[in-house]
Parts: sequence; structure tokens; C-alpha cells
Amino acid sequence: MTRQTRHACSRRMRYSFPHACGWLLAMGAAALPMARAQAQSTGAAGPAVPSLVSSGAVSPMPSAGTPAEQQILARLDAESLGPTPQAIRRPPNTPIPPSGVPLYPSAGLATQSIAPVSSPGDNRSFHKIELDALSAHEGPSALLPAWIDALHDSDLEDPYYVPTAGSGHLVPQLNPLRKTLLDHGVSFAFTYKGEAMGVINGGVERGMSYVHELTAQVNFDLEKMAGITGWSVHTLVMERAGHAVSHDRVGEYYVNLQEVYGLSGNVVAHLVDFYAEKKLLNNQMDITFGRMALTHVFATSPLLCSFMVTCSAPVALKLDPGFSVYPKATWGSRIRMRPTRDTAIQFGAYSVNALSDNPSGWAWGSEKATGLMLPIEFTWQPFLTRNRLPGHYVVGYAHDTTRYPDEIGIGLPAALVPAAGRQRSAPMDMFWFEGDQMVYRRGGRNQMAGGYLMAGYIHNTPHVTSISDQAYGGLSFAGVIPSRVTDRLGIMYSWYHVSDRKAAGQILRYDAGYSLGTSVRGPQTNSHIIEAYYAIDATPGILVQPEFEYMIHPGETRHIPDAALVGLKLIANL
Repeated sequence: MTRQTRHACSRRMRYSFPHACGWLLAMGAAALPMARAQAQSTGAAGPAVPSLVSSGAVSPMPSAGTPAEQQILARLDAESLGPTPQAIRRPPNTPIPPSGVPLYPSAGLATQSIAPVSSPGDNRSFHKIELDALSAHEGPSALLPAWIDALHDSDLEDPYYVPTAGSGHLVPQLNPLRKTLLDHGVSFAFTYKGEAMGVINGGVERGMSYVHELTAQVNFDLEKMAGITGWSVHTLVMERAGHAVSHDRVGEYYVNLQEVYGLSGNVVAHLVDFYAEKKLLNNQMDITFGRMALTHVFATSPLLCSFMVTCSAPVALKLDPGFSVYPKATWGSRIRMRPTRDTAIQFGAYSVNALSDNPSGWAWGSEKATGLMLPIEFTWQPFLTRNRLPGHYVVGYAHDTTRYPDEIGIGLPAALVPAAGRQRSAPMDMFWFEGDQMVYRRGGRNQMAGGYLMAGYIHNTPHVTSISDQAYGGLSFAGVIPSRVTDRLGIMYSWYHVSDRKAAGQILRYDAGYSLGTSVRGPQTNSHIIEAYYAIDATPGILVQPEFEYMIHPGETRHIPDAALVGLKLIANL
């Protein structure tokens, strides 16, 4: 423990935390009797769930001969203490292997916007599913005291980077076939997602609407198939059908109140992903190129995609043609690295074309490129306290070189053009901040095993976009019912602001007596949505999710009564 003790004190002196060691000593002295009693009771009961704790993760109590100051500091070192066995105990129905790491290649879960897992490209790499860091040092986490920071000496093992608890398979009889294919470098997933939502009060009319999605995903690990180190190919085809609730029943045209609809072209097999991936520099860099959706990797997370409204990215980004949103794919490439153990950076270049181009996904020649989308995203990912509570603090920016018309002039009659003043086209810039922080761990070491608080803000160039600003905040808690560790409760509030420039053009037309179109009932301002769900891990391969949504100011006006909706989402994974 001597090394950790010296490390804790020197860190505080280096970053000028006044009286930090004295404060820690006082805190430790107060906690010492409780910690000793807990250690004695744990020792009497024997090691709990030893297979879930890496070697040496749960440290023994310092010997009686250790100086009191060193004992206290050692007890406050989050990394050396290791997680509590209760927090990382695996639920009995998890499909993740006891190691905590999915076997690769893994098809991921397209329904939750989780990227596939591929070979690391180097058998000597520390990580198998995450990239190794370029530097052995920490970034912003180095400023945290040792009793909070669980990364200060070394990186965490792969299980802590697994983005999902897994969903299992509805047809286990296929497992022998899965294993055979996996051994030869091929993995597949077939998923059904159905959503039924009904307006029970307000809106335009009451009634129920149903939509569904069928997704087939196949991934090829070229290292296993042909000995081509670090290479893989990912494909995804889908079919969507039904009639969404947003337009006809609620009167909302910007925000899709059901995730599963739009941009699929009403075709039997819509091509979404067809791209190659290469891991290189000893598993320190990842490059993808081909046809893909930006929202598989930028401005998204499994947490966001557990909600209907924000999957697979915030609405303010999904409305921009340059931000190719799942299932709309485009040609492009992305590079991702981890500069330090607690940071990641990714950037890319993607072709921009209208969202209505190539509705089937197969007619690549029909797409008319209008510009280039250049996104960059920085993530700080700390792991806090002895239970390794992950946080994701994301800052992103994207520049779309396409020149878009001034929103004030769209649909403006010639007689009103002088009143609108000077108009100018411009490229579009997008900024987003998204943060989530696990506040408790329950049900394993993966990143969905626990409860999160989350918030975000998005801003777009106001005079060339419809929704210029969005803010959201919410929670996603696992194991709210103690006996249901893998169930999740989610509550999200979102606010949307129509571009002032767009609203100004609508006011000009409205005051002059001109129609704003069949879908707009008055000059638009803001809208608000509250969404709540409870996701029930019913049986391996089946997720049942009752939903409630309440929309304030449908259509971003006060001309439509606030709408209350209830519904059910069902996900089945073959």
C-alpha cells in the first residue's frame, strides 16, 4: 500500500488542493471504524463472488503495523480498493460470458445503436473490445482525488467498457450454428422491434398507430476468415412498415414520437450499413470507411437509444440533411483514437445528400452530393469511486459545407420578399454537448449495469435550420425493483426551439394572410416532450417496454391541444 499512499499525497500536492491530505485524513478517521467492521464481517463470511473480481481488485485490510495515515489513505484509494462484490454480481439471466467480454466478432445490437465488436488486430493488446490508449497517462481525471478516480494507475479491463448487458436469444436452438459461424469469423443478428402508440388525450385525434422494424445484421471477421489481421466488414439490412402516430394524430412534423419510422423508403430490404473496419497501430486506432450512418457513432449512446424520441441521436441533429441519421446511410470514413486512458477522439468525413435521396439504400447512383460533412467529437470518460462508475462527457462539432437557403425566405411570396430584408445562404454548423454519469452500479461490470443521470444541449446555425436549439435531461435506472436487476426505468424531458429566422418568415406570411401550409397551424416557437418507460427483460431475447409520452405544444404552436400518448414497444432478438 506504500506506493498508493505516496501517490495519493503527491497528486494532491501537485494539483494544489489546499489541505487536501488533511481533509482526507479527517474523512478517513471518521470512516475507519465502519470500514474495519465491514472488512471483518466480509472476512467472516468468506469471499463473495470471487470469480467476478479481478486478481487483487478487492484489497485486504492494511496490516496492524501500517502507520495510521497510510491505512486511511489506502482505504480512500478507489483503484486499489476495487468494486464491492454486490455491485458487480452478474444477474442469472445475462447472455454475456462469465469473463464479462462478448466474443468477437459480435453483431452488436442495431436496435440500441451499439457498434459491432471486432478483432483488436493485435493479440498482444491489453483490450479486446476497446482501443488501447496512445498514452499511459490520464487526461482530466488526473485532477480528481484518488478516492474518486479509479483510473489513476492503470486502465480498466474490457468488461467495464462493454456497452450493453446483452439481450440473449429467443431461439437458443440456433446457438450451435452461431458458435460454428463465430469460429469461422461470421456473426449474425435478426431483430424485430414493434411499437404501438396511441393518443389518449389532446392532439389532433385519438387513436392507435403501429410501426415495426425487422433488422438483419451480418459481420465478417477477416482475420478469422482469411488471416487478414485487424480487418472486418459490417452489413445491415432492414425493413420498416406501418403508420406513425406523430403526423396525423398529434400534428407534429419535426419530432418523431416513435423511433421506428422514417427514412426507410417503405422497401422490403433497405440497405443501411456496408462498411469495412481496420484496427491498427497495435489496437490504438480504428478506421471505418464505406456506407454508414453518422448516428451509429456520433452524438449517440445506448442510453439515448433506450428512449423512443432520442434514438439514435437528438432530434435537432437528426433534422439536418448533413447528419446522416440511422437508417439513412452515406459514403464516408471515420477515425477513432484514445489519446489517454480516460479520453477518446473521433473525426470523419461524409458525403452529404438530401435525406429523401436513395430511399432504398441501394441506388447509390441516384444520390446527388451537395457537400461534405466534417464531424469531430471529444469524449472524457472517467470511472469514479471503487465501483468504477462510468461517465461520458461529450463535446462535438460538425461543419456541413453544403450551402442552405435562408429560412426566412423559404416559401415566402414575392410580395413579402422586401419585408424580409437581406437573405443569405450559408453552410451549417452543429454543436452538441452530451453528458451522462452512472450514480450507482448494480448487476455486473458492463456500462449499462446501473443507474445514470443524463443531460445534453444541441445548437445549429439558426438561419439555415428548422430546430436551432434542443436541451434534454433525464435518468435511466437499472434494478429499481431489487428482484429485477436487468429491468430499466427511464424518464426524459426534452425542449425544442424553432429557429428565430424560420419563425420570422412564418410571422410575415401569417400577418399578411398567407397560408403556412397544411402541416403548420401558426408561427412556430417551442415544444416540450416528457417520455417515460419501464423496460422489462421478460425472457432471453424478449424486451417489453410500456411507454408514456406527453407533448406540450404539438406542432410547436398553441393551436393544437397538448397530447398524452401511451403505448408499448416490443423487441425480439432471434
